[in-house]
Amino acid sequence: MDDPVRRIGFSRRALLLGGGMGVTGALLAGRMAWLAVFEGETYRLKADGNRIQNRLIPPRRGWIVDRHGKPVAMNRPDYRLELRPAEVESLDSALIAIRQVIDLPADTEQRIRDDVASQPRFMPVLVRQDLSWAEFSACNVRLATVPGVAAVRSFSRHYPEADHCAHLIGYVGAPTPEQYRAQRDPLLIYPGFRIGKDGIERFADQQLRGQAGATRVEVTARGELVRELGMEPDQPGDTLALTIDRALQNYAARRLGDNSGSVIVLDCLTGDVLAMVSMPAYDPNIFARRVPARLWRALQEDDHTPLLNKSAMGLYPPGSTFKMVTTLAALEAGIDPEDTVSCSGAYRLGSNTWHCHARRGHGGVNMHRALPLSCDTYFYAMGRRVGIDAIAAMARRLGLGQEFPLPLPGQATGIVPDKAWKQRRFQQNWREGETLNAAIGQGYVLANPLQLAVMTARLASGLAVLPRLFKDGPAPDFPSLGIPDDHLAVVRDGMTGVVNAGYGTARAARSPVPDVLFAGKTGTAQVRRISMAERRRGVIRNEALPWKYRDHALFVAFAPVASPRYAVSVILEHGIAGGRYAAPIARDVLSFLFEPERALSVLPAIEAEAAERKAARAAAEAAAGIAQETRQMMPSWLRIELAPPSYEIADPDAPQPPREPE
Repeated sequence: MDDPVRRIGFSRRALLLGGGMGVTGALLAGRMAWLAVFEGETYRLKADGNRIQNRLIPPRRGWIVDRHGKPVAMNRPDYRLELRPAEVESLDSALIAIRQVIDLPADTEQRIRDDVASQPRFMPVLVRQDLSWAEFSACNVRLATVPGVAAVRSFSRHYPEADHCAHLIGYVGAPTPEQYRAQRDPLLIYPGFRIGKDGIERFADQQLRGQAGATRVEVTARGELVRELGMEPDQPGDTLALTIDRALQNYAARRLGDNSGSVIVLDCLTGDVLAMVSMPAYDPNIFARRVPARLWRALQEDDHTPLLNKSAMGLYPPGSTFKMVTTLAALEAGIDPEDTVSCSGAYRLGSNTWHCHARRGHGGVNMHRALPLSCDTYFYAMGRRVGIDAIAAMARRLGLGQEFPLPLPGQATGIVPDKAWKQRRFQQNWREGETLNAAIGQGYVLANPLQLAVMTARLASGLAVLPRLFKDGPAPDFPSLGIPDDHLAVVRDGMTGVVNAGYGTARAARSPVPDVLFAGKTGTAQVRRISMAERRRGVIRNEALPWKYRDHALFVAFAPVASPRYAVSVILEHGIAGGRYAAPIARDVLSFLFEPERALSVLPAIEAEAAERKAARAAAEAAAGIAQETRQMMPSWLRIELAPPSYEIADPDAPQPPREPE
């Protein structure tokens, strides 16, 4: 029976239900329209992001070349085996297959498993690099059917001159987690990617790094490769041209032999650094990969400090190479070059005595003879007359105590002491005896080899020369030092006499090149305290002392005398005497600039002597019980003595012992 009341109730429920469904449908339709019309592009990009991946192509690092375009840092082919986790069906099976083709040590296998677990699945994992051609060929043939395993041809950094340019060029290495967090560059987690760690490689890293390329690939939801969609090639880093002459750099390093020291050559007119050698050094080709722990430990413990760039970071008393500074300070103070000082072999100040290196003295010495004779007594007297502040001002004018605008981190500024410096440093007044030590480049005075080379270039040219390492743009126009020409002429004539006069201290540095004269100045810097008791019984000669207690040998020079163009500084750590050992090295390095064949002819005998010393050291190490495997990891120049050298500044007012002749 039709009930009107029930019919009305049903109609109301139907109306409410239909209205609710209509509202819901409208909302859904509106939302769908919003997503499709207004946010469709956003979700399409997200979908593509899940479907399409950009896989990085690491850029090739830019080359570093010398002034003639010859490479000092380049890229060489590197055959590698990579594993792509997203394409691997079974990691265990893949590793078993790889072990059947090439050697895979247990620690390498564990590193691969760790990388697979920690990296994004689309990021390739390096299995082995530096594969031989036979290994690379075997991987291509026998692993071609293993999913996710691929032999690839890549590039790695190569340094053709090895350790000869190590401290200057630096090396590349794997980025640290801290560097990745700071830069957020995905390249920094790419397997095998390297960044600059030291030297110019570090300074110009961004310029050398280049821009990464990318390959667009379509993948499944599991990250499996479907197809490649396109590629954007990488952009290699810039090529950097240096002022260095690779041939000269190589020669200077070879000429140093197994000595510990530095050779720097500057162009006096342009400031171009033609050579900057610090030896011994490390092989950056090893550092560019992974340094064995035993080799790293040996390098750190070696008393010849192969990890230190001695050219820019080493500090040494300049010794008698500083006497040109005292000479110019005396001339600027108005002292007549003809004023004579009587040298009896000793100089008295109060109750103390300072000795000249010539124990019997030089007799009457004026300024023209003082530099060739390197008469300490003359410079004691001149330094006392002009005072430390005048000497310090001239030293800074010539480039000592300065840091130069070069891509060399950690330059040591050295010490150019004066009265204000001592008051700041020690809260003490300057003593007159300290002036005497400073006047001959001892006491508190410290300089690095680069500063001594700049000083020599400024003396030779009269210009405020600044060194440069990048060969970009025209040569700079340096201002004058403001030192009168006649003052500079006195110094240059004195340096010419050091080498060419019959009584000069560096006759071993005379030029073998016809019609080219060299000028220079010797230096021998004392590094140990000599007791009064030793002085009374006789000072022990350097040759009889352990290496680390011998004096430093220094020599600075310029050439040609008639028209100075090149300046050189040589420092041999504990090299005994500048005139005897450092000067011949400077002579040969300068000769290479004029007659390379003549200079090269001296190397066979020098290298033969070094080989004999190396053999003697090896025999001594064997006798000392050093393990054979440890010895093989050590560089050829490593000595038995591993204690670091000690440097002491003697009491400036104490009696000074006689020094070795320069």
